[in-house]
Amino acid sequence: MREVLAFGTADDVADAAAFLFVNLAAQAVAERGRFFVSLAGGTTPLACYRLLTAPLIARKVNWEATHVFFGDERRVPEGHPDRNDEAAFDALLRHVPIPSKNVHRVPVDEPDAAERYESEVRGAFSIFSPSSSKGIPRFDLVFLGLGLDGHTASLFPGDSSLDETQRLVLRVDDSPKPPPSRVTFTLPLLNAARHVALLVTGKDKAPALARVLADDEALPAARLNPDGTLVILADSAALSLSKNLPRPKASAPADR
Repeated sequence: MREVLAFGTADDVADAAAFLFVNLAAQAVAERGRFFVSLAGGTTPLACYRLLTAPLIARKVNWEATHVFFGDERRVPEGHPDRNDEAAFDALLRHVPIPSKNVHRVPVDEPDAAERYESEVRGAFSIFSPSSSKGIPRFDLVFLGLGLDGHTASLFPGDSSLDETQRLVLRVDDSPKPPPSRVTFTLPLLNAARHVALLVTGKDKAPALARVLADDEALPAARLNPDGTLVILADSAALSLSKNLPRPKASAPADR
């Protein structure tokens, strides 16, 4: 199921994404004892991550029961500003009481980084849900962004990774966007999620988002079709070229 939520501003999108995180974390812990979330790279989700550090919001999350993964990572040295995990640590993870063992970084320095990360994903899920070892692990929430070319995670238009049906994590060595070497979740893993949230802000994203909403499968983001729900959180600028959508609304202001 796909739902499009329209908001007036990028700040409203960040507020809505933060409350989605909090609500799904509480639901997952209540129902299954753990919250498995995959964070997105890029600049769009950073405002949401910063909101989650506000004391009145952070205290609503059971961080001891939260496990954080990354939907893709750039193969650059640890500490490099291009790393998605470094950005997430700066905006969120250093400011909340999540155990270090619950943050699962991509081992990009290893030649078999994709295989190792897939094994780590499967292993983490199997500890708390043994039945998941027999199928594809189901994240409770996957945050994703949208590139100008319609890419999401590090799945790019025309790349052979879009046709993968078995592997959950792949290495990409010819990304059209630098750096060229990356590790990414594949569509089978993304589409197994209970909830996928695509965060899109800014007028420059409007052409790509319009094509995604028109189901143009030449764009990787248009191939998001999770077993659970896909919610697209977008501001009015990003939706400016899309038609027949709900009127923008303001989200409830985040507690700060």
